[in-house]
Amino acid sequence: MTAVPAPPFHDGRSVPQLGYGVWQVEDEVAADVVRQAIDAGYRHIDTAAGYQNEGGVGRAVKAADVPREDLFITTKLANEDQGFDSAKAALDASLEKLDMDYVDLYLIHWASPQRGKYLESWKALIESQQEGKAKSIGVSNFPIPRLEEIIAETGVVPVMHQIEPHPQFQQSEPRRYHAEKGILTEAWSPLGQGGDILKDPVITAIAEAHGVDAGQVIIAWHLAIGNVVIPKTVTPERIVSNLAAARSSSPRRRSSASTAWTARTDGSARTPRTPGSDSPGPDQLGRVGSEPLGRSAGSGATVPGSWIRSCWAGRPGPELFVSFEGT
Repeated sequence: MTAVPAPPFHDGRSVPQLGYGVWQVEDEVAADVVRQAIDAGYRHIDTAAGYQNEGGVGRAVKAADVPREDLFITTKLANEDQGFDSAKAALDASLEKLDMDYVDLYLIHWASPQRGKYLESWKALIESQQEGKAKSIGVSNFPIPRLEEIIAETGVVPVMHQIEPHPQFQQSEPRRYHAEKGILTEAWSPLGQGGDILKDPVITAIAEAHGVDAGQVIIAWHLAIGNVVIPKTVTPERIVSNLAAARSSSPRRRSSASTAWTARTDGSARTPRTPGSDSPGPDQLGRVGSEPLGRSAGSGATVPGSWIRSCWAGRPGPELFVSFEGT
């Protein structure tokens, strides 16, 4: 089975770095594909109340030949359930649908600042953790000022912040803030929601050179810079191939790939592509720069292809690591 790294939380627990996401997966389909993912070797499953598939995830977990304590299950508080009492009740409802006594990670799905209830909700998550219903707690899609507020008001730092980074939208400023606070960054839609990023010439050149797919290259990049990543697919072959990106035979991946695609241009803002009426505006996640592939830091000039190098060890097996080194 593929060995997946498990970076530590600041609360003493840890999380499998590569997981399986079920956004936009129907409940009955989730029951099938999550079971496939667990059978393939995934131990981290990410769902949410808003996905309306917690029941399917729970049935898959029950049907799997893996003990519950060996799995890491995340779910999230829906916007309409924000508030202290309503957040507590929402977690109970999620646990009932999942048919579980606890979740490993409970997140506030959106800050939804116009509702004015994110702080109350965070206090509810803190109490739920103390009650053992959520082993760890965190947030998703929070502006940095709102993160700072909940930390200042409660003294409790989220273990995880789930946002949308990928090689073409790297979220460097939020990730730096997370590192300063000991918060892990988790990437939703880590493949750019299947858009042009999978056709990016730098990524496809690396993939073609080593007989892998573009998705594997991108996932390996996420792992190399320390992101927790939860790609979604319902295709059996891709469930397996995405997990294979975690296979690494060289520690160089982490030491040299940490500067992968960290280039910036002029710092112009880009609004994340986010679903729902509570999607953030341009400043929702803090000031970030537009960071396209293959550009040199600060200059906006395209750099030579030799600046980005990839290595493939142990061919023909999928022992992928991606090395990005300045030349």
